[in-house]
Amino acid sequence: MTQIISSLADISDRYDALFVDLWGCVHNGVKAFPDACDALIAYRQRGGTVILVTNSPRPRGSVEKQLDGFGVPTDAWDAIATSGDSARAAAFDGAVGHKVYFIGLEEEKDSFLKPLTIQDKPIHIETVPLDQAEGIVCTGPFDPLADPEDLRPGLLYAKTKGLKLLCANPDIVVDRGERREWCAGAVAQLYTEMGGESLYFGKPHPPIYDLARRRLQALGKSVGPEGILAIGDGIATDIQGAMGEDIDSLFITGGLAASETKTKDQPDQEALNAYLDKEKSNPTYAIGFLR
Repeated sequence: MTQIISSLADISDRYDALFVDLWGCVHNGVKAFPDACDALIAYRQRGGTVILVTNSPRPRGSVEKQLDGFGVPTDAWDAIATSGDSARAAAFDGAVGHKVYFIGLEEEKDSFLKPLTIQDKPIHIETVPLDQAEGIVCTGPFDPLADPEDLRPGLLYAKTKGLKLLCANPDIVVDRGERREWCAGAVAQLYTEMGGESLYFGKPHPPIYDLARRRLQALGKSVGPEGILAIGDGIATDIQGAMGEDIDSLFITGGLAASETKTKDQPDQEALNAYLDKEKSNPTYAIGFLR
């Protein structure tokens, strides 16, 4: 049974590294959560390593600037692994071709499709209309507040052409402050349900965990699965991914599942058990909010 804990410090000495989700755990898309930042700073001061593992479609440099704007201290983390970095590497390797139809916000397009240099040779991806595309790159809907169903006609056309869709963010929804927004995962899910082929690179899929481990190794840290704790509020991303990687997890119930788990300060045990049973999930620990 999932153990409800009162603070990260209750269990942190069992782990050498944390794979920490951002949205819903460290910030809410508008500002940082001070208690979460303090907990991560304290963990690092005791010798632990914090890798921020996020399904953001942005490259890590862009995420770092975003964190600074939200007020997340730089001493709360050691390195960042983003779904965007993992997906970007695959895109420039030709996973969906080099002439692509782009679905997402304009600022995400600029950062995601910025030319990549490999062995001193710049590689470009060209954005083209859907009828000229070799594949699709999706960082999110054009309008995060609009129903993804609005994209069905274009996706249906893409499916008839046999185009693959590269999903740069497997999250279905995210809460920006008090507002819930659709993510690229909702578009990819719709495309898959329609019979199209979607390629995923963020949580819960293996590529981003491989990237996170490489970030650890780049810091000179060699940590086995038993020494890593994954922290996140997404039961289908953070927790499912941790279970797939055979690493322990801390479920933040006050994020996406706050209503289902009846979380105010801490989750209601009965509601938590019912939710986890419905989701067929088994996080190692749970807490209302990271602190």
